[in-house]
Amino acid sequence: MIVGVLEVTFHIPAAQSLKDKRKIVRSLKDRIRQRFNVSLAETGGQSTWQSCTLAAASVAEQRAAVERELHRVLDLIDSDPLVETVDHWIDFY
Repeated sequence: MIVGVLEVTFHIPAAQSLKDKRKIVRSLKDRIRQRFNVSLAETGGQSTWQSCTLAAASVAEQRAAVERELHRVLDLIDSDPLVETVDHWIDFY
């Protein structure tokens, strides 16, 4: 069994308040949950209104399946016009 973790830090230039940020992040998290079988958590930037760090975890028998799923999640985040990816990393256990 392989566990993969993706952590993505992104900037939200359109957010002018925590309320704006929460709306954008909630929408992004909902789309990820609808399309992919991953667990999600906001792991950083909770008190800042223009940055956020999300972590996604996936489990499968083969590393290639986990890697493919996490890269698809990253592609979805990168394709969102309301956020700009600052940094990301993927690790396997």
